[in-house]
Amino acid sequence: MKKFGTMLLALVMVLGLAACGGGDKPSGSDLKTVEPGKLHMSTNAEFPPYEMTTDSGGFAGIDVEVAEAIAKKLGLELVVDDMGFDAALTAVQTGQSDIAMAGITVTDDRLEVMDFSDSYATGVQVVIVKSDSPAVQSLDDLASAAMIGTQKATTGYIYCSDTPENGGYGEDHVIAFDTGALAVMALVNGQVDAVVIDNEPAKAYVNENPGLEILDTEFAVEDYAIGFAKGNTALKDAVNAAMKELKDDGTFQGIVDKYITAE
Repeated sequence: MKKFGTMLLALVMVLGLAACGGGDKPSGSDLKTVEPGKLHMSTNAEFPPYEMTTDSGGFAGIDVEVAEAIAKKLGLELVVDDMGFDAALTAVQTGQSDIAMAGITVTDDRLEVMDFSDSYATGVQVVIVKSDSPAVQSLDDLASAAMIGTQKATTGYIYCSDTPENGGYGEDHVIAFDTGALAVMALVNGQVDAVVIDNEPAKAYVNENPGLEILDTEFAVEDYAIGFAKGNTALKDAVNAAMKELKDDGTFQGIVDKYITAE
């Protein structure tokens, strides 16, 4: 009896330890996702260096590699669903994707229809102009600029198209394009006088198009986060926990350093 009691006590202790260890973070099998065993990420792969297509037809970028690392920690396989920026937000809201990552800024309006992870990066909105632009030499000139180009549904569009009373320039002075690249091409072709877009893709577009430059003054500073369907607390908590681990062990910074070099 004494020996049996000792074995029973040991078994209880082992089970207790297993229970404590297994409740820290849900595994992929514990999480409800669009497709069992997979983590669907909706994005707009027109936003270097956060997400972009490769020559082989795949996807690369900070958001893509971070999402892959998160999926791996959760025991899931990442699936990247490329679409328009506005569609990427809608996909996660309607349950067609599990997460949305596309350099997404947390705003009050978006918080009404989506949930967000903890912020994982800081984004800076800047203004691209032609180097010899007679219309725009500073942020103050945007108010009198004939036309400002932005990408559809982005915060750049939201800020610029707002009324002058709210700090914007009005919808009549803004053209929204499907991608940032199209907005920049419109600037090159003289269809718009400036483009408001995030700093990192702005640098890539300027490097690819001689004769363009970025104004020295920042247009806006904002936080990037991962989007979820409203009320999907289990997945949000699991992703936040995985992201924290990636930051703590240096994986996240290693991914960022791969794409953004210190200046």
